[in-house]
Amino acid sequence: MKTRTPVSVYIIVTIGLTIMAFEMFSQDGNYFSSPYFWVLLLITTILLLIMNSIGDLVENENFHRLTNDEKKQYLEEKKVPYFQKLWNSAFKKQPATEEKDLIIDHGFDGITELDNSLPKWWIGLFWFGCIFCTVYMIAFAFTDYAHPDSEYEAETKAMLASIAEFEKNSPAIDLENAKYSADNIAEGEQLFKTNCVTCHAEGGKGGIGPNLTDGYWINIKEKSLFKNVFWMLENGSPNNPTMRPFIKEGTITGRDAEKIAAYVYHINQEIVPVTQAKGGAAPQGKPIQWESVTE
Repeated sequence: MKTRTPVSVYIIVTIGLTIMAFEMFSQDGNYFSSPYFWVLLLITTILLLIMNSIGDLVENENFHRLTNDEKKQYLEEKKVPYFQKLWNSAFKKQPATEEKDLIIDHGFDGITELDNSLPKWWIGLFWFGCIFCTVYMIAFAFTDYAHPDSEYEAETKAMLASIAEFEKNSPAIDLENAKYSADNIAEGEQLFKTNCVTCHAEGGKGGIGPNLTDGYWINIKEKSLFKNVFWMLENGSPNNPTMRPFIKEGTITGRDAEKIAAYVYHINQEIVPVTQAKGGAAPQGKPIQWESVTE
């Protein structure tokens, strides 16, 4: 009679499989706070304990039917810890006396081999792999688990929601509290390409709209270039209706305008020699010396 696997091992394996299943099928991944997760674990644990009790009854009944020698051998085997048995099944060398009973003789070629049983840990990993693959394929086929597009969409929605929450709880950016920061240049460039490049061309070199990289300006409402661009984005151009009041129209927010103004300041005041070397539209308006801004 073989010794049984401890119920604690079954409970640990069950918990692992349950977490794996919820990880694959749960939509938000917050299953630890779900009552269904804990109820399922509780029910399966109770069932395992009941099965273990039934197994104890069957084991006791079978034990009484053994001979004295078989009982003695069984009790000796039961003294060996479970994980020690796993280790022995994988690495302990077969005694020579036992090898004789396991040798298979091919006969015709003179080759002999040992018909050893596979280690329990190997069999366990094999069945775990089979179960994992089955659950994974079902989750992949019928849910959004492991789908890059779905994961990207979910992450995008979460990011946009966090941005909206941040914008909602953060103070609005207006002309008075807008500040230049080099950290906004990269995002400002992307916003510029989305909203401004149609008229002012790539890099602000000018097209339908004026060249934003030179020292000539038509509309001068503020002392600093950064604030002046913000004013234009908020109120539009009094000299050209094509330059709309983007902020007042709701096309962009004050925070977006702060980033666009940072980008325009950057291309006009910080990399102007490079931009002018590449050429641009003819100057319009009158020359002006802007006040510098500090981060």
